[in-house]
Amino acid sequence: MSGGTLALASMALALATFMNVLDVSIANVSIPALSGDLGVSISQGTWVITSFAVANAISVPLTGFLTQRFGAVRVFTSSILLFVLASFLCGMSTSLGMLILFRVIQGAVAGPMIPLSQSLLLSSYPKAKAGVALTIWSMTTLIAPVVGPLLGGWITDNISWPWIFYINLPIGLLAAGVTWLLYRHRETPTRVVPIDYVGLGLLIVWVGALQIMLDKGNELDWFNSTQIIVLTIVSAIAFCFFLVWELTDEHPVVDLSLFKRRNFWSGTLALSVGYGIFFGNVVLLPLWLQQDMGYTATLAGAVLAPVGFLAILFSPLVGKNIQKYDPRLFATLAFSIFALILWMRSNFTTQTDFVTIMIPSLIQGIAMAAFFVPLMTLIFSGLTPDKIPAASGLSNFVRILAGGFGASIYTSTWENGSSVHHSVLVEHINYASPVSQSVLTMLTDGGLSHQQALSYINNLINKQSATLAANDLTWLSALLFIALIGFIWLIRPKTTTAPNSPAASGAH
Repeated sequence: MSGGTLALASMALALATFMNVLDVSIANVSIPALSGDLGVSISQGTWVITSFAVANAISVPLTGFLTQRFGAVRVFTSSILLFVLASFLCGMSTSLGMLILFRVIQGAVAGPMIPLSQSLLLSSYPKAKAGVALTIWSMTTLIAPVVGPLLGGWITDNISWPWIFYINLPIGLLAAGVTWLLYRHRETPTRVVPIDYVGLGLLIVWVGALQIMLDKGNELDWFNSTQIIVLTIVSAIAFCFFLVWELTDEHPVVDLSLFKRRNFWSGTLALSVGYGIFFGNVVLLPLWLQQDMGYTATLAGAVLAPVGFLAILFSPLVGKNIQKYDPRLFATLAFSIFALILWMRSNFTTQTDFVTIMIPSLIQGIAMAAFFVPLMTLIFSGLTPDKIPAASGLSNFVRILAGGFGASIYTSTWENGSSVHHSVLVEHINYASPVSQSVLTMLTDGGLSHQQALSYINNLINKQSATLAANDLTWLSALLFIALIGFIWLIRPKTTTAPNSPAASGAH
């Protein structure tokens, strides 16, 4: 392709990628409003995020099979159209159960979109301009996190939350139409290939049971609930059978033999755990801002949006120098900056102003620029070209899965931590305390009844408890990022035989 045709094709592929990545970030700031409208708790509302992430993770490894069986263009275009349909159904949902069902469908059909958008984009450019193509692609994935929170917040405050899904309709239909128009005669070869139905079924069972257990554990009092115990046992048994089956099947849905390579397992562990910690905090911050700091969805989105600015600025610099310097240095820098900003957030109080809260998000952009590409480069180092697609699918599967788990674990731990801090703080509020009596007298003299004064104090304690619990989590997150640096330096970089592989460009 060349000229206007190439520009139009790049735009269509970029729009599809933008829509996919946008849907991950746009929902984060809408959870409180969405939960209120559907009559569920905030923690239940986060299932909208985790259900999408888990379904998306499971479908990513199927991209290779679907592409070989039906062709890259057909699969990519179909994924966009099904994503648009699922988005419409999400917006039409009238209950949490309906919304989660359609989010699962949306996540599942979204799986092939990211890797195939890379593949089709690279096929449209000469090999000499592969770097330009990947830069276009990566810019799209970095702009979406800037636009997503702002757009999601504005839509939630000024229209209604279903429109965070309806906005996908014009974008998706335009992207699908242009892609089919330009690429239908450039379809990739197809052939009948076997698929590991047993492995896929076991994968769905153990991942699904584990995610439901994590999502509902806090609500059902964890292992005091028979349902949680059953889900845990089912997940553990299915996981064991999955391991045995995948290691012995001739055509496994997930190539677990890659974990024999130290570079792969240590790099994937650092990438996935790091992403899980990052995503857990991304979900937690807007919840705290809206629930306990009184922020609107728009303001909460404005706090998150700056993450993309420095990422857009520094990503080309990282891409240009990744072959000149040790990628472990870039990854170490990213993890160190993540630890720094999380330490900064661990010092927030209920009196912290908007600018102070936003500064870590701005700095985080540097970490984002040095996070994905160097780690993916390290994961692929030393692999032969035939192994890179499987390595890309498996590493992204684990990463996205870790993000879903991270969101569930962080929201659940935050709620528990808030309860613990609340119990400790209320011990100091009693009739024998001169300070308590003084505050109660001041409030009642101001016109509040005794019961209203106690309720006012309890609300203050709730805000302090939630803030202290959030501080505990961000402090622990900072320590975990420092610890993960050790796994980065377990990797022994080798020159890969496929440095320009689309998979090597990183992930959204």
